[in-house]
Amino acid sequence: MRRLAAAAWLTAALAVAGSAAAQSPDRFAVCTACHGAGGVSSMAETPSLAGRHSFYAITQLFLFRQGRRANPVMTAVAKDMTDADLRAYSDLIGKLPPAPAAATTAADPVRMARGAALAKQHQCGLCHGDDYAGEKQTPRIGGQREDYLAKTLVEFKAGQRVG
Repeated sequence: MRRLAAAAWLTAALAVAGSAAAQSPDRFAVCTACHGAGGVSSMAETPSLAGRHSFYAITQLFLFRQGRRANPVMTAVAKDMTDADLRAYSDLIGKLPPAPAAATTAADPVRMARGAALAKQHQCGLCHGDDYAGEKQTPRIGGQREDYLAKTLVEFKAGQRVG
């Protein structure tokens, strides 16, 4: 089912992607299909783009375009993008404000303490900042989808993720 949904989205995305998409008034529609309105994702293992820096975004789009990042949907969307398209999309992404704090149930204090200890142990704040807002080429991880962060960490550890 997930593959069927991804295939349907990919077909629609490819119709919008590329140079024409970067010139249309609704050029961000191809992104919001998965990354959500305002760049706040509600799709499993799909990152929110809200609050990402444009430099980080253009780097990731370039890696997808060149086939150096492994995500079939993003690779297909980015493969025909020109340098001007990469700039246009990354500029749009860079203007998205960070997502507001989600109204959730009370966090598990034991789990939060464990997460804080791991972040300190692995010195996440050195690159991502004390507030985890990132900077230029370092992504915002504060407010990011937990399932996406977990997937990303596994990929980095396994040597499957670059950039």
